[in-house]
Amino acid sequence: MEMIVFMGIQAVGKSEFYKRKFYKSHIRINLDMLKTRNREKILIEACLKAKQPFVIDNTNPTVSDRKKYITMAKNERCKVVGYYFKSSIAEALERNGKREGSENLPSVALKSTYAKLELPNMEEGFDELFYVHINQEGEFIIEEYSDEI
Repeated sequence: MEMIVFMGIQAVGKSEFYKRKFYKSHIRINLDMLKTRNREKILIEACLKAKQPFVIDNTNPTVSDRKKYITMAKNERCKVVGYYFKSSIAEALERNGKREGSENLPSVALKSTYAKLELPNMEEGFDELFYVHINQEGEFIIEEYSDEI
């Protein structure tokens, strides 16, 4: 069983990456859809109980944001994989500017998340950790994580 945790500011491609890589194998858990932490917790617990692989598709910018998920998963002997989405604030703001409707977020929201962003590390409890970035052709590039960016 596997829990995947996405980490990164808004507009860096997390949801698109999920669609391309995990749509057919993992449940997507996302606060934008679920709206409350209680609903999120219920769905996570159901996935853990059913041994259903799932992805936490939120920004998860801080160690403390990620800790609650990792603790729940480890208590159920679940493999924890992290994907950190590397992007500059300028790139994220540019991509956000191309979004339409409610998907286009105020720039202050991206800047606020960026300001509190803490790089992940294996000591948090990840079994595997990867970098993800988008190249010029719009393809997702996945790299092994290291402590240096």
